[in-house]
Amino acid sequence: MKCFYAPETEAHDPVFRLTHGKILRNAEQAERATLLRAGLARLSLETEAPPEAPRAALETVHTPAFLDFLETAWTEWQALPDHGPEVVPNVFAQRGFATYPEGIVGRAGWHMGDTSAPIGKHSWTATRRAADCAIAAADAVLAGEPAAYALCRPAGHHSSADMAAGHCLMNNSAIAAARLRDGHARVATLDIDVHHGNGTQAIFYERDDVLTVSVHTDPSSYYPFFVGYAHETGSGAGAGHNLNLPLPRTTTDAAWLAAIAEGLDRIAAFAPGALMLSLGLDAHEKDPLKGMQVSWDGFRRAGEMIAAAGYPTVLVQEGGYLSHDLTTSLVSFLTGFLGRAA
Repeated sequence: MKCFYAPETEAHDPVFRLTHGKILRNAEQAERATLLRAGLARLSLETEAPPEAPRAALETVHTPAFLDFLETAWTEWQALPDHGPEVVPNVFAQRGFATYPEGIVGRAGWHMGDTSAPIGKHSWTATRRAADCAIAAADAVLAGEPAAYALCRPAGHHSSADMAAGHCLMNNSAIAAARLRDGHARVATLDIDVHHGNGTQAIFYERDDVLTVSVHTDPSSYYPFFVGYAHETGSGAGAGHNLNLPLPRTTTDAAWLAAIAEGLDRIAAFAPGALMLSLGLDAHEKDPLKGMQVSWDGFRRAGEMIAAAGYPTVLVQEGGYLSHDLTTSLVSFLTGFLGRAA
């Protein structure tokens, strides 16, 4: 299986995070890539650097204004008096009645949905190269590879067309799905990250050519809180093309795998030409964000199930946070997906 990774993404190592009123170290640290690459090495999977994709590939998902903001925000932030080291909004747009502002503080509040995705000096380069990885993996599958993996960080599935959030800048998963549409009339997305892929849902919510399925922790008391409920099924042309399968934080292997099976049944009925998998590993029982209680064997069996569905598949890395268990979580999933001996 081809695997793509861009070393430039390591330069994005955000610091700021606000949790329950406390300022803490951001969970989306560069060390995540080291742990994930160690997992690939244990499976003798080598990575290659992706080529730089044209900006048009990013604009299939994101607005030009959002991309401009991501590219220039940190530099403009440096001109503020007494500025901090990262772009972190202190005011947020009430989108129902709002005018797009000119100043960088206002635009930060427009294009950033929370405080957990701070933009530093190298964040634009990192998210640009992460998107390149997702596009390269999609291109490999379009060229005939049965599957390809994109080791993307920062992650992406919480970002919508013009708003970053939840440790995410560009939505790598949505970019990959849109790229797969170049070769397939219908594409399905399956998100098994412990957090709902609200950005991916928003991007495709009114479309009938991309089915979005998400298995995640019940958002009534877990991020992203306001989106990810079972009654959200798509609108307009996309009515019936969004499936959310929220689960309690106490969920263990059996219920998690049953929800994935339900999602795969819905995908089979949709009959896509290809699948984009948002591969979050933070449902693991020892992940520091403590969203579910899935074991390594659960990840292995999930990999087996998704591979058995038989679709050309792009695997885009999403969550899974700092713990040495992260390496084994990736190994477990890919062992099942690739049909290796456990």
